[in-house]
Amino acid sequence: MSVTERLRAVAKPSRVMMAMIAALSVAGVALGADVGASDTAVAGLLKTRLPKTEISSINCAKVTGLCEVTAGSNLFYIDRGARYLIIGRVYDMETRQDITAARLLEMNPDMLVGGAAKANMTGGQGDDEASAAMPTSGGTGRATAPARPAALSLSGLSDDGAIVWGNKDAKQAVTIFTDFRCGYCRALANVLRGMDVKVIERPISVLGSRDIADKVYCAKNQEQALHAAYAGEPFKASAACDTKGLDANERFARQHGLNATPVIVRGDGAVLEGYRPKEFLETWLRGGKS
Repeated sequence: MSVTERLRAVAKPSRVMMAMIAALSVAGVALGADVGASDTAVAGLLKTRLPKTEISSINCAKVTGLCEVTAGSNLFYIDRGARYLIIGRVYDMETRQDITAARLLEMNPDMLVGGAAKANMTGGQGDDEASAAMPTSGGTGRATAPARPAALSLSGLSDDGAIVWGNKDAKQAVTIFTDFRCGYCRALANVLRGMDVKVIERPISVLGSRDIADKVYCAKNQEQALHAAYAGEPFKASAACDTKGLDANERFARQHGLNATPVIVRGDGAVLEGYRPKEFLETWLRGGKS
């Protein structure tokens, strides 16, 4: 099963979820909303509603007015009074993050397969902000972006939006489209660090990482911040800067169907999707067949 299919399957109510809904429907305890309830208090209220469900964690700080609840491999949301149970996706239109998809990928890291992680798909039609922020219906629709090309011309991209690192004087250069929440992007970055190559990295928010990309792009030392972000380590964030270049990256990605990461582009436009080991990349960058 592909990553997208697995995410779609998780987005659908499971038998455990249906049992939860049934339990809620027959519960006879009336619980009023308590906006100021702590996570512990919410847990107590939820236990009253779902006494047979083993709750793994509750986070009421992520989404205003809602608490994120994990029960094993299940993810759902409740209000602070534990009266309403919500099954579906929460999408932040300001930061353009599919919060639910990002959390599911944190819970299930094996889903992070190079060239297949499409948890944060957008409509892909047009360049306006609305299309950039609109998720597919219910999280189960297919992306409408064009098919990814075998070769890709980068002539339409300016230097803005690129984070250049590695050996900037190297004879070989490679452009990579990445997401800071993508495990295979992290692995690829680690491989490229050990190669004599100039890396032109263009972050795109496939897995809801635009907030991280903004901080890395605006950092005084972008290369240091980039590797710290991949490693999940703190880094010194500078004041906000002009991130229109990152907007251009994402617009370019939508126009060319780059809905998964990493995408590797050679100087002649040849394209590879997904992670590749060092030996393969060294041969490929010298002009070998992909």
